[in-house]
Amino acid sequence: MNADDLPETRFARSGSVSIAYQVMGDGPIDLVLIPGMVSHVEMMHEIPGYTAFLRRLASFARVTTFDKRGQGLSDRFEGAPTLEERSDDVRAVMDAVGIDRAALLAISEGTMMAAYFGATFPDRVSHLVLYGGMPRQSRTPDFSIGFPPEAVTMFRNWGSGSFITKYASPSWQHNPELVKLGAKFERLSCSPGNLRALVTMNATMDVRHILPGIRTPTLVLHRQSDALAPIALGRYYAEHIPGARFIVYPSGEHWPPTVHDDWTTICEDIEEFVTGTRRAQDTETERILATVMFTDIVESTQRAVSLGDAVWRERLDEHDRIARRVVEQHRGRLIKSTGDGLLATFDGPGRAIRCATAIKRALAALNLPVRVGLHTGEIEQRGSDISGIAVHTAARVAENASAGEVLVSSIVVDLVAGSDISFVDRGQFALQGVPGTWRLMSVTP
Repeated sequence: MNADDLPETRFARSGSVSIAYQVMGDGPIDLVLIPGMVSHVEMMHEIPGYTAFLRRLASFARVTTFDKRGQGLSDRFEGAPTLEERSDDVRAVMDAVGIDRAALLAISEGTMMAAYFGATFPDRVSHLVLYGGMPRQSRTPDFSIGFPPEAVTMFRNWGSGSFITKYASPSWQHNPELVKLGAKFERLSCSPGNLRALVTMNATMDVRHILPGIRTPTLVLHRQSDALAPIALGRYYAEHIPGARFIVYPSGEHWPPTVHDDWTTICEDIEEFVTGTRRAQDTETERILATVMFTDIVESTQRAVSLGDAVWRERLDEHDRIARRVVEQHRGRLIKSTGDGLLATFDGPGRAIRCATAIKRALAALNLPVRVGLHTGEIEQRGSDISGIAVHTAARVAENASAGEVLVSSIVVDLVAGSDISFVDRGQFALQGVPGTWRLMSVTP
């Protein structure tokens, strides 16, 4: 990558502190990326795949990246910044770029900063996207999913690359060149003294109490295989921010984006959430006819509160195991977990209906009533994910289902004509974002 191809580093003034930032793309919307604890706006372009990741985001937004105070090219100082000071830095960068309102894409511990900023300055935030994050780092009596005290050993030998290659991007440890790159990344992102101050400060940061007050549309993204931030931390965000959407990816690493990991689907999910559209990219796609199924646990947030975090996590894990098994038994393809539900496809609508009914009955035994929506149409297969209007339609059908109901579009009913499956007409519905009115039918027991 030539230096001429990269964005220019500039500095914003936040009080007496200079904050380094870069801008890529020209809109039409603004997306501000809030980094985690390891950050260097210039050096990160040396990581294979990182610039391509930013360019993918810049295809639909003006993307602003920056180094938080005490990190990367921003000013270093004694001690560690508070959440209030970090929020001042976000405002300073936005003001320097000329951004009135932006979507925030926050990474790792940067999600705490984004949550605070979103709750404090809602008029300046259009969307929150929280990736691989945690609402609190350290473990407490009322937060058993936090990091244990011995987690500070993750930062031993800082500057050797051990933190990046063991926790953030484990696949790097098998490539000597990437190990060297990880070591350089650590050294340039933070000095040992600043690191100690940041680790101490981050251990005390806690935004749990402000999450219920966030009214900004929020998307929580997390990888099931994240070696640094356990998925329970992302699930906490999703369960405590009103209306938050939760997407779980079965594989992949914490950060940063590289060519060794698939970030295409994540970029597409971010674009769809922020812009309302999901554009076809220049990657190979295959269009097929499929029956799409969405499931959703009814009143999941209230159940999480009544059961407590530990019991609720056990229920969700059992939910996932049951759903996966039943989908496989009915020759379905599990696309992804949505946090408190799932997305799957089937090559036959009859099998999809029988699978939905079996999942509903199996989960009822766990006192987990679900609503299920089914629709048959043409979808695009993009790697491990799917897209297309049929996917959106199935999601909207599910939203109209009642607790314990399997609701289907009339297209599904027509395709299983002559079978032993019975339906009750629920009438005509307007599905949000889908043209026309739709006749929906409820599967009878």
